[in-house]
Amino acid sequence: MARFHPPTLHFAFCFILIALTTNPSLLLASADDDEFSDSNLFHQDYSPPAPPPPPPHPPSVSCTDDLGGVGSLDTTCQIVSDSNLTRDVYIAGKGNFYILPGVRFYCDTPGCSIIVNVTGNFSLGNSSSVFAGAFEVVAHNASFLNGSVVNTTALAGKPPPQTSGTPQGIDGAGGGHGGRGACCLVDQSKLPEDVWGGDAYSWSSLQRPCSFGSRGGSTSKEVDYGGLGGGIVKLVITNLLEVNGSVLAEGGDGGAKGGGGSGGSIYIKAQRMTGSGRISACGGNGYAGGGGGRVSIDVFSRHDDPSVFVHGGSSNACPENAGGAGTLYDAVPRSLIISNHNKSTDTETLLLEFPYQPLMTNVYVRNKARATVPLLWSRVQVQGQISLLCDSVLSFGLQHYASSEFELLAEELLMSDSVIKVYGALRMSVKMFLMWNSKMLIDGGGEEAVDTSLLEASNLVVLRESSVIHSNANLGVHGQGLLNLSGPGDWIQAQRLVLSLFYSIHVGPGSVLRGPLENATSDSVTPKLYCENEDCPVELLHPPEDCNVNSSLSFTLQICRVEDINIAGLIKGSIVHFHRARTIAVHSTGMISASGMGCTGGIGSGTVISNGIGSGGGHGGKGGAACINGSCVEGGISYGNEKLPCELGSGSGYDSSAGSTAGGGIIVMGSLEHPLSNMSVEGLVTADGEDSESGRPGGGSGGTILLFLRTLVLGESANLSSVGGYGSSNGAGGGGGGRIHFHWSDIPTGDVYQPIASVEGNIHARGGTGRDQGGAGEHGTVTGKACPKGLYGTFCEECPAGTYKDVIGSDGALCHDCPIEELPQRAIYIPVRGGVAEMPCPYKCISDRYHMPNCYTALEELIYTFGGPWLFGLLLIGLLILLALVLSVARMKFVGVDELPGPAPTQHGSQIDHSFPFLESLNEVLETNRAEESHSHVHRMYFMGPNTFSEPWHLPHTPPEQIKEIVYEGPFNTFVDEINAIATYQWWEGAMYIILSVLAYPLACSWQQWRRRLKLQRLREFVRSEYDHACLRSCRSRALYEGIKVAATSDLMLAYVDFFLGGDEKRTDLPPRLHQRFPMSLPFGGDGSYMAPFCLHSDNIVTSLMSQSIPPTTWYRMVAGLNAQLRLVCRGRLRVTLLPVLRWLESHANPALRDYGVRVDLAWFQATAFGYRHYGLVVYALEEDHIDGANGNEESRANSIYNENSSGHVIEEPLISQSHRSNVRRRRAYGGIVDANNVQMLIEPRDIFYPVSLMLHNTKPVGHQDLVGLVISMLLLGDFSLVLLTLLQLYSFTLVDVFLVLFILPLGILLPFPAGINALFSHGPRRSAGLARIHALWNLTSLINVVVAFVCGYVHFNSQASSKKHPFQPWNISMDDSEWWIFPAGLVVCKIFQSQLINWHVANLEIQDRSLYSNDFELFWQS
Repeated sequence: MARFHPPTLHFAFCFILIALTTNPSLLLASADDDEFSDSNLFHQDYSPPAPPPPPPHPPSVSCTDDLGGVGSLDTTCQIVSDSNLTRDVYIAGKGNFYILPGVRFYCDTPGCSIIVNVTGNFSLGNSSSVFAGAFEVVAHNASFLNGSVVNTTALAGKPPPQTSGTPQGIDGAGGGHGGRGACCLVDQSKLPEDVWGGDAYSWSSLQRPCSFGSRGGSTSKEVDYGGLGGGIVKLVITNLLEVNGSVLAEGGDGGAKGGGGSGGSIYIKAQRMTGSGRISACGGNGYAGGGGGRVSIDVFSRHDDPSVFVHGGSSNACPENAGGAGTLYDAVPRSLIISNHNKSTDTETLLLEFPYQPLMTNVYVRNKARATVPLLWSRVQVQGQISLLCDSVLSFGLQHYASSEFELLAEELLMSDSVIKVYGALRMSVKMFLMWNSKMLIDGGGEEAVDTSLLEASNLVVLRESSVIHSNANLGVHGQGLLNLSGPGDWIQAQRLVLSLFYSIHVGPGSVLRGPLENATSDSVTPKLYCENEDCPVELLHPPEDCNVNSSLSFTLQICRVEDINIAGLIKGSIVHFHRARTIAVHSTGMISASGMGCTGGIGSGTVISNGIGSGGGHGGKGGAACINGSCVEGGISYGNEKLPCELGSGSGYDSSAGSTAGGGIIVMGSLEHPLSNMSVEGLVTADGEDSESGRPGGGSGGTILLFLRTLVLGESANLSSVGGYGSSNGAGGGGGGRIHFHWSDIPTGDVYQPIASVEGNIHARGGTGRDQGGAGEHGTVTGKACPKGLYGTFCEECPAGTYKDVIGSDGALCHDCPIEELPQRAIYIPVRGGVAEMPCPYKCISDRYHMPNCYTALEELIYTFGGPWLFGLLLIGLLILLALVLSVARMKFVGVDELPGPAPTQHGSQIDHSFPFLESLNEVLETNRAEESHSHVHRMYFMGPNTFSEPWHLPHTPPEQIKEIVYEGPFNTFVDEINAIATYQWWEGAMYIILSVLAYPLACSWQQWRRRLKLQRLREFVRSEYDHACLRSCRSRALYEGIKVAATSDLMLAYVDFFLGGDEKRTDLPPRLHQRFPMSLPFGGDGSYMAPFCLHSDNIVTSLMSQSIPPTTWYRMVAGLNAQLRLVCRGRLRVTLLPVLRWLESHANPALRDYGVRVDLAWFQATAFGYRHYGLVVYALEEDHIDGANGNEESRANSIYNENSSGHVIEEPLISQSHRSNVRRRRAYGGIVDANNVQMLIEPRDIFYPVSLMLHNTKPVGHQDLVGLVISMLLLGDFSLVLLTLLQLYSFTLVDVFLVLFILPLGILLPFPAGINALFSHGPRRSAGLARIHALWNLTSLINVVVAFVCGYVHFNSQASSKKHPFQPWNISMDDSEWWIFPAGLVVCKIFQSQLINWHVANLEIQDRSLYSNDFELFWQS
């Protein structure tokens, strides 16, 4: 059931209806006044002529007398019983008029009129009814309650005169009114829509319908079986209208032999309307259905939607052809609705002249209604929307008279499952045009006067779900927004098609734009192709700017002035032109085709042999020859201009439509004045010749693809082709290839160059293949515009690197090779933006580490700036000598001269210079400066261990025999535990030492010495102030915190505890004298390493003790000479380096000490659990009677016996042999004597630092300290210079190499220089010697960095595949990559020399009296 949905109410109507409500007289005015009022309200300048006034109403009937009611018409009149009226009735009054429930109020005479005009209310009660030919109510309020009926069905009077609503004849056709009546007559000479029954009428009273419906036709001359038409219902209500019943003006049924009557008229005017009743003016059913009537509703406010029907009646004889739909006019939104309630029909509803003053707002054709605009040169103009829905049809003109133009103007044209047919030409102008499974069919009828239709949609055109716009003439589609063909089945096709002015066009997958039609009929407008014209049409190169449809132009499909075109479907035409477009994108499913759309003949048409076999057409290439039985005919000629082609492809030349083949068409994109900005292709662009699939002709030649554009992108799946067609079997020739030309515009050059084409797909212009004996067509041409200088090829690419092009053209041969002799050794020619347009050719170095213009490294630039390697080397050496001299002068000025005046011996007995106590051992102490301390000294107890992080100092718990008389054993053990706990290092101290040993060994040595110094300071503070001396027996010592002192040697490797008497022991045997202490052990400090050589430290206590037997000067000299020999002892080579010490003791020391009854021997002491041994001297005395015979008994003196148990502790054995035990005081000591016989049996484990001793070792002094310092200064400067040059060289390789060399040992390669300068400029020989040793360590550890530099250089050299590895020529140094080893090798040599010179320098500083090494006994003791 159709339902009426009123559109939005306008504010203007609000004011109009308010005015009408406040003045009821306006509602009762005549039609003349209403029409005049409407015209004045909407358009003051339009005043239609007034119709003649209606006849006056008869006097009103009485409520009680005439109607049988109760009450009065001026108060309230109630009809309480059925009332049968026999004549027209006019009921008027100032009160109310009520028809009570269940009452029938009727006048069943056709045309009988009942008019109710009251100022009060009207009510039709429940289940009550009113039957009349015409029923009119004028009241303030009106109610049609549930079940009530106002029925004028089949009670119509006579229709207006001069109308043809009632059909003539005995066809049983339906009557017409709002829509035509149906006719079931079958006429093969007419179209279904050309056959109808009663015609439509009363279009002029569409807004206020007031006509009776027409009677249907009859199938009998004798009996009129046709149904009567519907009556008239007019409801004019001032305020509220309630419709819950039915208001009917339907046509009467004609039955099986008569046509149905047409619907009548219903006019409703009210301020408000409620209810959901039924309003119907449908046509009657019958042999053929009657047409629908007319309904007009003028209601300002509608709260419910009553059901409104105006459809045609059903046809019993032809069920598919119901009566035409009537009209429903909604006056407030001024909308016209034509709905046939989904009844299929071929019968139309006429739409005659549309009003201009005012315009209708909307027109809705829906539910299988068919509307037509039959008048020629008509205009359909509405302010809002024209909507066609649900299998509806809107047609313009008559099919057999397609010689008129029609106009359609609206805001929107919406089509869904509907059709618009145009017979003639259509000028459409809308803002939005939407099609859903709909068609617009334009039939030009072959009339030249009306051969062009224009469809303009300014905002949007969308075709979806197989929608079609079809024209067999010229068609222009214009707009300013989007044209979207959404998907499969969406077509726009015409004989000549122009799409213009859109912002964007989208051709979706499966959709088609085509011009001309594929199978055009004889009455179609056929575009003329210029097949025989050798001149290029000017519009292909210079198209007009107006984008109008012009039948004189050669285009068959043109897209003009469109910004963006996206093609995922098909665009096909004979001459396809894109003009003034910005971008075109052909997607992978898209295709632009002119294949087979060219000429069947043409300039290069093939030739046909007598038996029908033909050669191929020619174009870009000559057509293939046709051969059969040895008889051949040449193919079509090649024609056209390859530099600017614009010709159609030629066909086989065989005129028979069944067997002819056509050449390819033309595709032109852009123009000379307006090229495309960008074209992107992932699909197909083809202008191929047609293949011969039947008959015997040759293949058509390829057409033309002419592209005026700026940039092009061809994807992998893209294909541009203008290939010739295949020839048919039996010897036909293939078509020649076509022409493809890229006419580039504004080709960027120089620094602003950008690639204008990215081509990954295929471009083909090959000839078609012939079959059997037929020849293949020649290939066509693919050309491009002549390229500027520096660019070449079809796509104007940059000339390859190493070439240049200084002329205009596209041939690749114009790119000439650049001369190789102008290229530096480490350079390569490079491509530049825009190509190389002139000499010289640009080049670059093969790596960023080389610098233009000669591609030198930074180092080479420095070297060649000063004249080359040799001159640079000489300048560098001279500069180093000069700087070294400056450093030496500065050193002598600020530091002084380290070397003493000379090695002249001192006079015997003279005072000795004690400024070098570590050699003379006169003052090498940390405390105990008072000589009288020796008088109370009891015993010196040495710490075990070398004072390292892994083996710290420690004291044994058992007190030695010498102090058991002065200490308590228990407290002594406690004291030892506390001392050992303090002497132990923390774990993190050792961890830090290990880390520093790996990263920077000199820093590790400094760290160790610092921690040793802190450890000694802590021990001394503990003994001096924290410990209560509880282990001592002396009360005085415990009270004064005296009696125990801790000291250590200067190298902090040997520490000892001295025990003193407190003064209150009252022991005469204490302290013991020197001879009571013999044999006495004197361990060496140091460990024999480079940083801590062996050294005998003789402090005041030892010196005072020894002075009891030996004069101090003799003892001093013996200690100095022994220390000089001990410097040369090297750990790891003790078996070799201790021999000179043993010989010196026998040759210099013991002979001099024999005179004093004392002898010294080399020994080792205190083997720790880790195997560490202290070495030192054992001093013992000889008896007086054996002093003279000692020389003869040297071979039988004391021997050492070594026996070790399983725990590793040395067993105590007497140090003196049995033959001398009677002469020597017997004492025991731990360890053993070392002499020439057993020195080779010493156990000396070698650590990982043993190889270091090969470069760093203590030597004898060489003198010439100033010269040595000068050479060291030179080597320091040279070392630093070579380091910088090496880093500069590595930087030319890669920055990573620089970081590796610098940080493999952090800054190890740079620190030797500041360390050396610090050593040279330090004050004092002892400090200078210590810093020089640190400098030596830095110098040695930096070799690891140098090795890394070697590795980096070697790796770089071997990784350069293009490096020229020249043979080694020592006198021809070019400083290229093959000389990478020079600076690292120079560093190694420099550091080796530095090591030796530093050894000499340290020896000169530490041994300034070179007579200590004298082999002459007398000279040694006299110095």
